[in-house]
Amino acid sequence: MEFLGTTQLASYCGTKNSCLFPDLAPTSTTKDTYKSYYLPGYCHLSSWRPSLLHRVVSVPPGSNKQFNPTGPPPTVLPALRSALHARYSTRDWHQENMVQLKGSEASRCCAGRLNADSMRLIQDKDQLTYQMQEDSRRNLGERISSIDFWRSELTYELECLLKETQALETAKNRLECAVDEMQGPLKIALECLYHREKRKGIDLVHDDVEKNLMKEVDVFKDCQEILTKIAQKISQQLGIMRDAQHALEQDLSDKNSAHFIDEKCFNLRNTSDSISFYHGVEKADGSVSVPATWAKFSEHNIRCSQHARANSVKLREDAEVGLESTSEEMWNHFISTNLAFNNRIAEVADAKNKLQAQLAKILQEIFQTEDTILLLERSIKAKEYPLKVAQTRLEGRTRRPNIELCCDAPQFQLVTEVYTIDNTLQTLKQRLKEAHDTLQMLILNKSKLEYEISVKANSFFIDKKCMDMRKVFPSTPRLIGYT
Repeated sequence: MEFLGTTQLASYCGTKNSCLFPDLAPTSTTKDTYKSYYLPGYCHLSSWRPSLLHRVVSVPPGSNKQFNPTGPPPTVLPALRSALHARYSTRDWHQENMVQLKGSEASRCCAGRLNADSMRLIQDKDQLTYQMQEDSRRNLGERISSIDFWRSELTYELECLLKETQALETAKNRLECAVDEMQGPLKIALECLYHREKRKGIDLVHDDVEKNLMKEVDVFKDCQEILTKIAQKISQQLGIMRDAQHALEQDLSDKNSAHFIDEKCFNLRNTSDSISFYHGVEKADGSVSVPATWAKFSEHNIRCSQHARANSVKLREDAEVGLESTSEEMWNHFISTNLAFNNRIAEVADAKNKLQAQLAKILQEIFQTEDTILLLERSIKAKEYPLKVAQTRLEGRTRRPNIELCCDAPQFQLVTEVYTIDNTLQTLKQRLKEAHDTLQMLILNKSKLEYEISVKANSFFIDKKCMDMRKVFPSTPRLIGYT
């Protein structure tokens, strides 16, 4: 039997005599002569105390009187009295006592050796534990100093990188502001083209205004593309710088966390409240680096940041040159387009005035034709009643009986009257139709003139609207990104 936490060299861990009692050899006296027997309810009766038994009073056979003993009732039947004598001999009793004494003495000696060895072991392990704890605390202190050095280096480089990033973002914002300012004139030029697409009929012409607008749109788009490409390069560079910044911040954050953890571990004592058991934690090795690779990692992050800052300076210079070269070109095209607009507006206004004069004459003729149609309709309406009278008379005369149904002079006169009125109605209706056709022709001409006038008015309105939209153009400082 070995004790946990002790070495195999301890004196109490060798071969030891058994402290158990020796087995007793059975004797024929105790095993054959006396057999244990317990009555119901008397299983705990000690077999070595026969004096506790009482005598049993025997009752003569054949007696019919009830027996009422004056003393206590017998506890054992007479027939089992002989079985309650002692089971063991005196020799067995002495031998058992000696065995108990020897086993107890052996256990006491073994315990004494164990206690002495345990005290020496406790002192050795206490000294070893204290020394290991001090070494760990010293190593933690050295590690905290190394972390502090790299934290200062990372902090300085991060500040420089943030300043350069801010300057590069300012240059990018200027480019974006310039592109946004170009978007205004470009949008106006495109809207002018879109509005001029709403011109109708013959006015939808590819004139000088449209040519200048299309050229102006191309120039604005080219300038935007130049500045946008520079902005895209700056965006890519900002992405690289953000990656470098993220690497520095992550490295710095990791070192802050490691510094906090190591400092917390450094300040732990045996009397701290936050200590606890974590079984098996010493078997899990979560290390991913060694001190050499740990230092190279931070050094690599710093070098990447310095290289990104050098590229940022060159991009800012390219952005400044691009902003100045695009603003002047845009202004020249804007002026030439406005001159073409003014000439076109004057031409459309003259054509519109001529069409309006012709429309006034057509309207006067339409008024006279409508009066003629009204008179014709009244004349036709007046001829309907005489026709009804004549036809009614003829219909009434058809009901004359027998010989009275005669083709006399009134009959011929009524027939002639019906045909004459009918021819008159046909002539008037034909003339009314011609009048309506003439009126429709005049209305059609009126519609055409009104349409042409509306086309010219629409073109005039569109060009005037475009000129109103083009009254404002961004200033040069705004075109180079200063708001």
